[in-house]
Amino acid sequence: MRALMDYQGKAVRLTDERLDHIKEHPEMANMEAALAETLREPQLVIRSGADASANLNYRYYYGTLVGDKWLCVVVKYDSDDAFVLTAYLTDKPKKGEQLWPPSR
Repeated sequence: MRALMDYQGKAVRLTDERLDHIKEHPEMANMEAALAETLREPQLVIRSGADASANLNYRYYYGTLVGDKWLCVVVKYDSDDAFVLTAYLTDKPKKGEQLWPPSR
C-alpha cells in the first residue's frame, strides 16, 4: 500500500489491489508516478455525479501510450479515510461540480 497526498494535503491510500486493477489496462502500466502527481497537483477536480463522496482528479498528459489524454484519478473520501478507487485516461473531463480550481 502507498500513501499519497492530495492537493489539499490529505493522505490518500493506494492499495496494491487497486494499483493492480489500474495496471490491468495496458495504457496505465507506466503511469504510477502520474497518479501521485495528479492527486498532488490536479488541473481540475470535479465531484462525482454518481457518488458525492468521490472526487475526480484530472491532469492532462502529452504522449501517453494512447496519445494526449486527461488522467482521471478517482478518490473516495469517508469521514476519516480517503482511498483511490480507480484511474483511467480519457479524452475530456466529466461535467459536474468543480471543486478545484475555485470558481471566480
